[in-house]
Amino acid sequence: MELEIPQRLDWMRRVPAGREWLAVLPERLAACVDRWSLRLGPAYPGSLVSLALPAELPDGTSVVLKLQYPDWDSEHEAAALATWAGDGAVRLLAHEPAWRALLIERCAPGEPLSGRPPEEALGVVVDLLPRLWQPAGAPFTSLVDEAAGWVERMPGNWERAGRPYERRLLDAARDLLTDLAPSQGDQVLVNQDLHAGNVLRAEREPWLVIDPKPLVGEREFSVVPMVRGAELGHSAAAVRHRLDRLTAELGLDRERVRGWTVGQTLAWSIGEGQVFPAQVEVVRWLLDDA
Repeated sequence: MELEIPQRLDWMRRVPAGREWLAVLPERLAACVDRWSLRLGPAYPGSLVSLALPAELPDGTSVVLKLQYPDWDSEHEAAALATWAGDGAVRLLAHEPAWRALLIERCAPGEPLSGRPPEEALGVVVDLLPRLWQPAGAPFTSLVDEAAGWVERMPGNWERAGRPYERRLLDAARDLLTDLAPSQGDQVLVNQDLHAGNVLRAEREPWLVIDPKPLVGEREFSVVPMVRGAELGHSAAAVRHRLDRLTAELGLDRERVRGWTVGQTLAWSIGEGQVFPAQVEVVRWLLDDA
């Protein structure tokens, strides 16, 4: 089957695991088309770590076929969508774990929340999040274990990247993560990638969450991607405003949200040898806010 790989996935050609995945994609895509009798459209161009294509079922139902790169943080996306069962998130229609293939509800018109005014967008998130805080356990990774991994990997990543930011940021982030992980509140399903680009305008509900990277942890962690996300404004004032509004309206502990944001944002500021300076800026702003 002819398959045009979106340009944003080209980085995978530079790593062995990425090349292996790209090599099997045509076969897996053909198998999905056969399994679910799909009529496919051209791939969405925006994804960095999966191949997503609009498709139609034989009865004309509009869906999205998603073939995931086998990374660890999206391993349980299907389980998260099944847990939410369409309440505030897209519905999971079918799943083939062996192929890392998901068939999911398509959002129409599909406008991302990042295109709305920041105050409106924050209001949408305040309404959605309590519905997503479902009790959860296995198979999801715990935030305790995830944070331990960040603490362990950050110094090595920092050294390999050429010490791209000051040591005080690294030390502060590791200390915060070490303190926060064992002292959490009630454990619920949280999404460590719930930024404004992963909430889409839909018909069944006004807005639906897509692309979860699920963990089990305390509620305070769930707003971290919205606090740091540049989609709704990248400045010290904008970051602090999001922190203040989300914590106040959702009844969250502001200092714990600030600490989790510092820790995860710095942990995610280096990937595949690339440094993301905007994330480092967020960490500086929030540490200065202490």
